Amino acid sequence: NLFNFSISSPGVVFALSSLLLFQRVSSCPKECSCDTHAKVVDCRGRGLYDIPRKLHQDTLELYLQNNHLRGLGSLSFRETPQLQILDLANNSITTLSPSSLLGLRSLKVLSLANNSIREVDRHLLVSVRNLTILDLSFNTIGGLPGALADSVHFLTHLSLHYNRLTKLDRIHLEALGNLKVLQLKGNPWRCDCHLIGLKLWLETFAFKGGVVDSVTCVQPHLMLQQDLRHISYELFHSCMITSYSYLFTNIHYLDNKHRMLSGQLHPSPRAPSGSDFSPSGEAILPECEAKQRSRPVNYRRAIATVVITGVICGIVFLMMLAAAVYGCAYAAINAKYQRELKKKAKEAGSGDKRKNIEREKDKEPLE
Repeated sequence: NLFNFSISSPGVVFALSSLLLFQRVSSCPKECSCDTHAKVVDCRGRGLYDIPRKLHQDTLELYLQNNHLRGLGSLSFRETPQLQILDLANNSITTLSPSSLLGLRSLKVLSLANNSIREVDRHLLVSVRNLTILDLSFNTIGGLPGALADSVHFLTHLSLHYNRLTKLDRIHLEALGNLKVLQLKGNPWRCDCHLIGLKLWLETFAFKGGVVDSVTCVQPHLMLQQDLRHISYELFHSCMITSYSYLFTNIHYLDNKHRMLSGQLHPSPRAPSGSDFSPSGEAILPECEAKQRSRPVNYRRAIATVVITGVICGIVFLMMLAAAVYGCAYAAINAKYQRELKKKAKEAGSGDKRKNIEREKDKEPLE
């Protein structure tokens, strides 16, 4: 009876409620400092080797830079599904599990700068579709998977400077319609035929108001220390065997831009199998995916444009040829006419001379 009475008493109930509330509010790892009002957890420079546990599920910002983290395992942040800012800069991260960011649907800012990351899995950013800022600078990344940009359509800032990128296909960038700032300097760019597409994209991006730092060439020696954007297209003449190959390269680029703006999706010519989908039901693109085929209607338009241009050029050529023939004929007729005039004038002059001589002879007998 005494026990029932003590539990049902208002004071004890209030004390237990306060204790539970205090434990919930004070859910903060001992290695970190927490701001419960701003929902910020600061674990910077604490010598951590692993992601701290017992994080509050309502945490919005998590700062883990300047530690000794070596990798991110699967579901590393399952305790904090509401995260919006995640800073992992200045660690020793070498491996990233494809599902390490799974569940972070509200994440907007992700920094993995100044680590030892060599490659980025194509499924890493599948679940963070609202990401706006991605910093992968100061790593050893040698290339990006083709499907990476398909998951981050809202990205506005992308930092890839000071990595080991030698080339970057524009297919990685065409899907980033909201991109405003792109940092690419400090990479060993090889400015050969593979970078013509990137050069075209960078010029269009800058024309639309985008900000790019620099793309400084390291190879070949002819373009050493030159910015790709300022290199003349004449130096890429060996890449364009015929003018038609260059023409259809631009047609393919404009076709992709038109398809992006119209928002129309076209199925792949190969029927997807069961292994082409991730556990979340999203399609998995191949590591080295082929470029998308252009729509037949655009090819017909392109061919019609080429044909019309050829017809117009042919007509202009015929007109120029007719003008040349007319000019030559007129010059020949005029020359012939001038020769006949000279001949008549000469004959008329010789006739007058004979008449004068005959007159002189007629005057001699009279004298």
